[in-house]
Amino acid sequence: MQIDDRGDMAYVNRVADDELGMALARAGAVLIEGPKASGKTSTASRRAASSVRVDTDPTVLPQILVDPSMVLEGARPRLLDEWQVHPELWNAVRRAVDDAPERGQFILTGSTVPGADAVRHSGAGRFARLRMRTLSLAESGDSDGNVSLSALLEGEPPRAGVSRLTFDGLLARIARGGWPAQIGLKDVEALASTRDYAATISTVDIGSTRSVRDPLRVDRLLRALARSVGTEVSISTLARDEASLSRDSVREYIDALTRIFVVEDQPAWSAHLRSSAMLRKEPKRHLADPSLALALLGADATALRGDLAFAGQAFESQVVHDLRILAQPLGGEVFHARDSVGREVDVIVQFPSGRWAGFEVKLGASAHVVEEAAASLRAFAANVASEDPPVLTVVTGFGPSYRRPDGINVVAFGAFGP
Repeated sequence: MQIDDRGDMAYVNRVADDELGMALARAGAVLIEGPKASGKTSTASRRAASSVRVDTDPTVLPQILVDPSMVLEGARPRLLDEWQVHPELWNAVRRAVDDAPERGQFILTGSTVPGADAVRHSGAGRFARLRMRTLSLAESGDSDGNVSLSALLEGEPPRAGVSRLTFDGLLARIARGGWPAQIGLKDVEALASTRDYAATISTVDIGSTRSVRDPLRVDRLLRALARSVGTEVSISTLARDEASLSRDSVREYIDALTRIFVVEDQPAWSAHLRSSAMLRKEPKRHLADPSLALALLGADATALRGDLAFAGQAFESQVVHDLRILAQPLGGEVFHARDSVGREVDVIVQFPSGRWAGFEVKLGASAHVVEEAAASLRAFAANVASEDPPVLTVVTGFGPSYRRPDGINVVAFGAFGP
């Protein structure tokens, strides 16, 4: 983020900017969802001709009580920020789009998924959906952006020298996070801000799901999730770790945290294997931003350096976070895979065409580390029946980016871009 002439923070260009433009061009309304403080309102405001803050504008409720469609009056595209505070607006927008079937009329932003009974109509054919997350390294300027993910997936070999993002710089970026409003803060200030954010999750934000939750238990569960970030920790293990919740209660709490976009699991991949090995079904657990895990555990970049095992978990979670952002405009969904004989891939990006790409994530970049990761990718890919050969890549924490003689890419995380 840069500072403008008035001393205010200028807008950070987002991968979602182009996605929003395309969504407005194909649908009457666009729903942007994601965690609080991820930049949804700023991105939407740049496209909106008028807006209303549904959660804070005192004139909204009286209009809702008379006729919800009154809130929709204004120049279009009209932004309804935090629309889910008054779920009636969903059907009002749906009817308005039906009555005047023009594209790009409304933008709705939300940091909570309403309950199943709050939205009775899916909005199919009327709403486009867009998921926003905190800043990727490419968006925050911490990545050189010399290796394009889209070009990599099209078969172009990566070619970049050592990225400017050092090992310590990477740990510092993971600790401070990708929260747009924190750019420009000192690292210690950013970490304190994230800790404040983490505290509000258990005391305030989860209440927006309209479910009764014990803040102390929510906090303990969040800490258990933080300790296991980037791993396939089971519901049973989380219940034992948290100690005071049953497995069913853990599921309910995780569902509530998912509905406010604090938890975003990485589902297990489903594919046809050549052997009789079975793919495991447990998801990997991730938080909205890896910095939340550190904030919940009272850790910082120095603590990460002193615990390289946990640093590896946090790094893998950061890579998953960024690949979700970079792959989304390409139609890619992010999974992980592990079979019953131990073959695994840290990240699989699946495309609607059936093509897939596999990524092994390694914090180190030594020849031995890269060779082991490449061998793992080859072994897994050889056991998957697929028409098109996958793009296989080892993602390292630092170093150069290149293609190995066996065709497997090696890309330093600080080089990735759209």
